[in-house]
Amino acid sequence: MSNYFPATPSAVIRGVVQHRELLRDLVKRDFVGRYKGSMLGVIWSLFNPLLMLAIYTFVFSVAFKARWGGHSDESKVAFAVVLFSGIIVHSFFAECLNRSPSLITSHANYVKKVVFPLEILSWMALFSAFLHFLVSFAALLVFCMLTGASIHVEALLIPLALVPLILMIMGLSWILASLGVYLRDLSQVIGMLVTISLFLAPIFYPIESLPEGYKTFLAWNPITLPVIQLRNLLLWGKPFEWESWGISLVIGLGIFQAGYWWFQKSRRGFADVV
Repeated sequence: MSNYFPATPSAVIRGVVQHRELLRDLVKRDFVGRYKGSMLGVIWSLFNPLLMLAIYTFVFSVAFKARWGGHSDESKVAFAVVLFSGIIVHSFFAECLNRSPSLITSHANYVKKVVFPLEILSWMALFSAFLHFLVSFAALLVFCMLTGASIHVEALLIPLALVPLILMIMGLSWILASLGVYLRDLSQVIGMLVTISLFLAPIFYPIESLPEGYKTFLAWNPITLPVIQLRNLLLWGKPFEWESWGISLVIGLGIFQAGYWWFQKSRRGFADVV
């Protein structure tokens, strides 16, 4: 048995293409499996975001009478829409990272299988979480149409805006999945960090309301730019921030490649620990 696991960019692409059918089956089983045995099944994936959006609308537009940036001419539901658009980005990020430390240990039966591509488990978690993101995003679009909120054509660029975040998530997922085999407390630490990232991103407040120093600090949060871009493109029709996106893309590619390299180098010891 060979212990050589290539960690080149071409190996990543080749692995996904070669195991695409396996990946599709894993994603389907993972997505549907969490609702197995429930009466409504996958309908819960649509009901949950709609319920949360309704709660946000009531709490912030009725109870708190909140306005984004303090603009009094906003509609009652505008704050809830802005808030929910940020929440779904963070939920996508949080689901992937929270699952990562236990990806290998929760699939221990695959570790000793010579032919099973363990690196594909991170892809499975990503695509499963992305399906939930799409359901929540669809709920947001429907809510915008029902309430008369404008949806701008720039929204077509949202998939492109999410590319750097997806690359970062995959790189971090491989690193955390590998470290989680050896450090079983890692999942607790990641859970706290993910919660912190929710409040250190412009989700509940506009980044423009912060002093300049804090803006720079928040810019290092992986979800800051995707949250801003999604709102700018979907809700406000602002131009795509190409320069910031380009920088985050380079960083994302670096984390992606480093994470894959680390996973392939460290996987040799998984069977001895799991």
